Amino acid sequence: MELFLTGVVLKPKGLKGELKVKPVTDFPESFLKRREYYVGKTPDDAAPRKVLSVKLRQGFAWLMLDGVGTREEAEALAGFGLYVTGEALEPLPDNRAYIHDLIGLEAFDEEEGRVGKISDVLQMPAHDVYEVDTGERKVLVPAVEDFITETDLKKGIVTLRRFREFL
Repeated sequence: MELFLTGVVLKPKGLKGELKVKPVTDFPESFLKRREYYVGKTPDDAAPRKVLSVKLRQGFAWLMLDGVGTREEAEALAGFGLYVTGEALEPLPDNRAYIHDLIGLEAFDEEEGRVGKISDVLQMPAHDVYEVDTGERKVLVPAVEDFITETDLKKGIVTLRRFREFL
């Protein structure tokens, strides 16, 4: 089962095991709907935990999880990730894609044909940047309309404009 990071436990609040969580999602309101997370240092060691209560405040989620009833138990989870299954991810509008859906797409230049594969998506303050592995080197391309003309998840391709400028 593939799990996706949606939040990071920062620290406990109070004495009864409440957790302060930094959402790692474009949809922090999804925390209000979810009733279960997989909690762990990595997706591989994450175990399911039921949500007992949740609040959103000042850009953070405040959670009470089943099995976490003391400050010490909450402190032990600091730095852990909150993961969800692919089925639990929020559906995206047609013009958006999850990062895990972009990695592995074949990259084509409008004029030159296939140039490589997307090997990573870097989230920068201004916009995302696609890392294209050409087989010889990795090339960074801003994920903006000036350089990305089409993304077709069904075909598994992304079409780039002026790729040669980044070589």
